[in-house]
Amino acid sequence: MNILLINHYAGSPALGMEYRPYYLAREWVRAGHRVQIVAADFSHVRARQPAAGDETIDGIAYRWLRTPSYQGNGAGRVWNIWRFLSQVWRQTGRLVREFKPDVVIASSTYPMDIWVARRIARRAGAVLVFEVHDLWPLSPIELSGMSPKHPFIRLCQAAEDAAYRDADVVVSMLPKVQGHMAEHGLDLAKLHIVPNGITLDEWPGAGVAGPVGVADLPPLREDVAAAIAVQRAAGRTVVGYAGSMGLPNALDVLLDAAKALQTEPIAIVLVGDGHERARLAQRVAAEGLTHVALLPPIPKAQIPALLAQIDIAYIGWQRVPIYRFGIAPNKLMDYMMAGCAVLHSVEAGNDPVAESGCGLTVAPESAAAVAAGLRRLAALPAAERRAMGERGRAFVLAHHTYPVLARRFIAAVRR
Repeated sequence: MNILLINHYAGSPALGMEYRPYYLAREWVRAGHRVQIVAADFSHVRARQPAAGDETIDGIAYRWLRTPSYQGNGAGRVWNIWRFLSQVWRQTGRLVREFKPDVVIASSTYPMDIWVARRIARRAGAVLVFEVHDLWPLSPIELSGMSPKHPFIRLCQAAEDAAYRDADVVVSMLPKVQGHMAEHGLDLAKLHIVPNGITLDEWPGAGVAGPVGVADLPPLREDVAAAIAVQRAAGRTVVGYAGSMGLPNALDVLLDAAKALQTEPIAIVLVGDGHERARLAQRVAAEGLTHVALLPPIPKAQIPALLAQIDIAYIGWQRVPIYRFGIAPNKLMDYMMAGCAVLHSVEAGNDPVAESGCGLTVAPESAAAVAAGLRRLAALPAAERRAMGERGRAFVLAHHTYPVLARRFIAAVRR
């Protein structure tokens, strides 16, 4: 099949997030399909921006459309979205003529790309797929407090309704969306759940029983390795966090728990970047949290090496109603694939930690619950924590690797 994937924010391992379009496309190419990704040349989630134009990465054809840069979620981002979609609209004839798509996928977080994808699919006589990352406009309403009457929200709602009405297939990463989508007109026979996952070639020894050996992994950056070594030398159990540092990650709760654990043999190492990083670093310094290390982000290839050196992995969430539809966090898949025992601070429609038995789940936004959970996990024998981690790893290998997910996606399209 010829698969045209429209994803405004698509990236690659060399460029940075988001990774899902690349990993799915790579598996489709390996299975004999042709894939054309259309994306913007500027995205706020990438570490490095590509040059506008056409490029081939690992057999995947990318078309980077020139768009203006922006910061934050204001008018600049809206203008960037408009510029991207208007260019895709104008390239309809060219894409149909040159690529002859059998499948057109609208997959840009925001739903307005359904209109350009629908136009291309109709011209090409192709299957139209709408892929849902987050529920827009519900996410900006519930997470950012935007009014349902805001013009941008009304536009998103019109697009979401059109997507559920006109798409031949709807693929959701979130597992508990049936009620919401049905309320907005979706025939649930069109719906297929294809969650996030991991790629095996980033994990030496993938599929082999037992923990991944540190010697098999790319070397960890020296400052991160040294920070962990200092805490180990002090006899502390090391709790790790790797990923974005924004308000949705609820890292203030983890720091509040760290204060409660200050006299106990537990250390916390946070690695990443984001809007809240500078403020969190100020908290660590001002409150004298000497058992907390906050370090800059590392390349994605080093994440397995980081996780191989920690005892407990932490992931937390805010208490917000929208998580009732489920969660699909990439970092949790990494934690589980690394064989880490996980402390999960969440209240959501699904919980892979509980489903797999790979750790403990505690209430969100509760420093006391997080501190108690870390104490419980730290008190377990190391062998018991390793057994938890192995259950998580087996769960990911069975359900969340990109070869499995890519096949599920194609099966949904073919139905």
